[in-house]
Amino acid sequence: MAAPTTFQSAVEARDLDAVIAALSPDVVFRSPVVYKSYEGRELVSMVLGAAVRVFEDFEYVRRIESDDGVVALIFKARVGDRALDGLDLLRFDEDGLITELTVMVRPMSGLHALAGAMGEELERMGVVPPGGGES
Repeated sequence: MAAPTTFQSAVEARDLDAVIAALSPDVVFRSPVVYKSYEGRELVSMVLGAAVRVFEDFEYVRRIESDDGVVALIFKARVGDRALDGLDLLRFDEDGLITELTVMVRPMSGLHALAGAMGEELERMGVVPPGGGES
């Protein structure tokens, strides 16, 4: 399956155009910070662009694929002085584009640092969280 490798390579290279090209037009992004999903390539692209600017020392450390094509990419990163571990869970359509991206992050201190930094970056960009900021 080429699409997950393309997405993974694009994220590691911080190539936002290539990341966006890997997304389905109706992609759903489930954030570790807000309850409601971000939907659609345009909005999800802005959120991922903010993440590229917020995460430091981002590195995928493991990849797990299920028989049904779901891919889990486990990562390590830093936000400010907080180290965190995370997982990108990807689902694909028949064309190999990402239809669902769910992100999970630990520990809580890293999640709080990520939430604060992403909130500031998205506010600067004029992006309102789904549900008007309801978490």
